[in-house]
Amino acid sequence: MPARRHGLRRAEKARRRQGEADAAMRGADAAPMTRYVSGGVPAMPPEGDSMADALAFSQSAPDRMVMFFYPEPSREDVLELEEAWELHPVLVEDLLNAHQRPKLERYGDVLFLVVRSARYLDAVEEVEFAEFHLLVRPGAVALLCQDGRWLDGTDKPLLDDDHPLTATRRERALLGDLELLALGPEAVLYRVLDTIVDGYGPVLRGLTLDKEQIERQVFSGDAAVAERIYRLSQEVIDMQQVVTSLTDVIDGLQEGFGKYEIPEELQAYLDDVSDHLTRAASKARDLRDALSQILNVNATLVAQRQNEDMKKISGWAAILFAPTLVGAIYGMNFDDMPELHWALGYPMAIGMMVAVAVLLFIVFKRSKWM
Repeated sequence: MPARRHGLRRAEKARRRQGEADAAMRGADAAPMTRYVSGGVPAMPPEGDSMADALAFSQSAPDRMVMFFYPEPSREDVLELEEAWELHPVLVEDLLNAHQRPKLERYGDVLFLVVRSARYLDAVEEVEFAEFHLLVRPGAVALLCQDGRWLDGTDKPLLDDDHPLTATRRERALLGDLELLALGPEAVLYRVLDTIVDGYGPVLRGLTLDKEQIERQVFSGDAAVAERIYRLSQEVIDMQQVVTSLTDVIDGLQEGFGKYEIPEELQAYLDDVSDHLTRAASKARDLRDALSQILNVNATLVAQRQNEDMKKISGWAAILFAPTLVGAIYGMNFDDMPELHWALGYPMAIGMMVAVAVLLFIVFKRSKWM
């Protein structure tokens, strides 16, 4: 027993050490990352620099900027941002409470955006959304990945710490265009919007392909297609709501071009993003209308099939009614009835039943009721 207890204790310690190691690894993966940008060139910050040091760097020269990335922002991260950036309490509450629709708000010199990316899971025919919070102020930008996903929908949105100047797959969305980075924090904001809007295209194409499959399924007479139409319609509605909300965000940014002196290069960049978003909104609207029409067509086809079934049921009911009527008349057992004591009365009654049934079957068959 003591040996067994000792073995259990060692196993428990090993599990605890493994759990601590896993937690440390998760904490390292989720740790915020900082990039110093000077003249459009991103670089790693000096070791030990605090957020205050980073903000001081961004204010030390006009061509400097600091970027903060939060793969999985914690409450402590948000509170650190609140203290260093002097954020409004309402803004802090929004950062702590995710699951919001896309929106644009200004708190003093801080611009706050909520945007949502999308990717389509074709196996289950569902659109998966990821929420991002962006904070922009002169010389600084912060991106908080509220759902632990990157802009392309992949898990663990980590930047490449070993090669910070290399545009890896995940960095390319933000750090790959040095000329764009030289335009300041708004350039990062617009690049995020561009990447997210570009991601709507594959989602809408996936929804369109499933819509075309549903059309074929409707005309094949599959009884389960109605549920699939409803489910896909819900995904399209969710997608349409996200696209429409983001359109309002883009409109708000365009209205601030003159007031906040946005460079013409960025204005043209955002106009292009707006065009892509307008096409996405139109496509989502067309998909919703198409699914509504498909649902109506399916209801019409179901009604037609039910009508055909009712014709067949009514025809067979009439055919079975004739023998029942003859049998009911000759089963009343009155004494004074024709052919009641006639030897051929029974065969005659059976013959009448068969003859009337056959006659009705022929009539209904010619009328295409059978």
